[in-house]
Amino acid sequence: MTLPWDDAVADWWVAEVATDPVYSEEVVPLAVELLDPLPGLRYLDLGCGEGELMRAVAGRGARVVGCDLSERLARRAAAAGPVAVCRLPDLGWVRPGALDGAVAVLVMEHLPDSATLFAAAAAAVGAGGVLVVVANHPAYTAPGSGPLVDPDDGEVLWRWGPYMEEGTSTEPAGEGTVTFHHRSLGRLLSQAAAAGWCLERLVEHGVGEKRAAADPLLAAQRQIPRLLAARWRRN
Repeated sequence: MTLPWDDAVADWWVAEVATDPVYSEEVVPLAVELLDPLPGLRYLDLGCGEGELMRAVAGRGARVVGCDLSERLARRAAAAGPVAVCRLPDLGWVRPGALDGAVAVLVMEHLPDSATLFAAAAAAVGAGGVLVVVANHPAYTAPGSGPLVDPDDGEVLWRWGPYMEEGTSTEPAGEGTVTFHHRSLGRLLSQAAAAGWCLERLVEHGVGEKRAAADPLLAAQRQIPRLLAARWRRN
């Protein structure tokens, strides 16, 4: 049975963060590195979840506000700073140009309308501010994409699926499911540019060393990007 996000997925997400070291050891540090939050500046964590990234940003002396669809997750994140409950890409509650930056981690691929989020973030962030996105790499989000192992020599190949087309897929998450919305890398970059964002840095992050050492199948995928991370500046 598919239940609302707040009832079905929030507890699953908290458990995932608590038990999966990739989030704390790779994903959050990558986001903080690209965001490079400065003391006293104001940042918005788009889809803040349980608040781990908010705590990391606040730890750098920055002022951080979070927002999330789940009231349950928002209550957890409130320990790290103010949190609003909203459904992205709605940022109409943010005063135009009030922010110095925004960051979205593992959020963009779950939104049906990524173009509007780029535009909404551009309205909320002042000129010269930054936007950082860390997402599952589009190579992974195309429906049916995934690794294939050659039975003859064990070589790991990649099945791309309909990469050039937009599409969706669902994955189980606790008692519910999460939907992944696929857009190609070119599509995402074009949407950001159309909203007035100038790309400063693009990172394609592969399997981390610890995971590769623990899993031979993942080790064979070292040359396949798993995360996409980008930093834009507001024109």
